[in-house]
Amino acid sequence: MPESNINWKTKTIISSTVLGAASGLIAGYLLSRAAEERGDGPPKVKTSDALRLAVGIIGLVRGIAALGNPD
Repeated sequence: MPESNINWKTKTIISSTVLGAASGLIAGYLLSRAAEERGDGPPKVKTSDALRLAVGIIGLVRGIAALGNPD
């Protein structure tokens, strides 16, 4: 395997990991801030809301994966 082939793959995986972690950090911050502003204590997330979010995330990941397809 050529060195340049491994290099771009490694950069892609590392940058995707950093971007995902940053997105998760921001989402957690916003969720906790909203719960704190309401004065409710810990955020209460319904199962249906979590499921809807999971389906959205799966769709987003599929869309990102499709970016690499030449079609």
